[in-house]
Amino acid sequence: MSEQKESSVLFSLKELMSLEEDRIKTEEAQKAAAAAAAEKARLEAERAAREAEEERIRQEEERRRNEERRAREEAARLEAIRQAEIEKARLEAEQQARLAAMAAQQQHERSLAALQQDESKSRLRKILIGVVAGVVILGGVSGVMIYNTIQKNEQERMIQEARAREAEEQVKRLEAARKESEAKEAELRRQLESAKDESTRLALQKQLEAEQAKQEQLRRGGGGSARPASGGAPASGGGTKAPCNCAPGDPLCSCL
Repeated sequence: MSEQKESSVLFSLKELMSLEEDRIKTEEAQKAAAAAAAEKARLEAERAAREAEEERIRQEEERRRNEERRAREEAARLEAIRQAEIEKARLEAEQQARLAAMAAQQQHERSLAALQQDESKSRLRKILIGVVAGVVILGGVSGVMIYNTIQKNEQERMIQEARAREAEEQVKRLEAARKESEAKEAELRRQLESAKDESTRLALQKQLEAEQAKQEQLRRGGGGSARPASGGAPASGGGTKAPCNCAPGDPLCSCL
């Protein structure tokens, strides 16, 4: 009986030890599973954080690219507007130069027509001098007066021609000044595009604006500066006549 009791006790102890070992293994397995789950959760959290950061960086890069694209588009739009204004100013300057040239040409043609009229009058006076030279007692005096009239007409013709030449030279000077200003403006724009520091860009921009103001002044003054003045000695047949100093009844008097 004693041996059976001892065997029963040993069996019970073994059974208890086996249960304890199972419990310990179960706890260790649970701890390992919990640790694995915690590690997995940590890795998942880190992965989610990395993905979120990568998404934020991607969105920031996309926003930056969009802003740069919009800035380029705005700069291109402003440049197109500026180029259109420059082209418009150039066309206006050319139009002003053409109008000034046309005005000078018309004045030159009027001067030629006045010269032809003066020549016709001169020929008529010479014929009258030949017809009445033998019968007019005051022919010598009249001849002097006719000569003075011819001299006066010749002076007026020379004045008109001088005005026409001055108008043509003024048109040429305006055109040369316009071309020089456009060339200088183009050079300033090239320097402005290649300028690196802000102070140089500001200085070039001021020079460019001054050159544009100069072109605007040329355009405003070009239409009237090339036109010859209307004052001065009047052409033959117009304006205020000189006082008549002819003798009464003189058939060769120019006042007639």
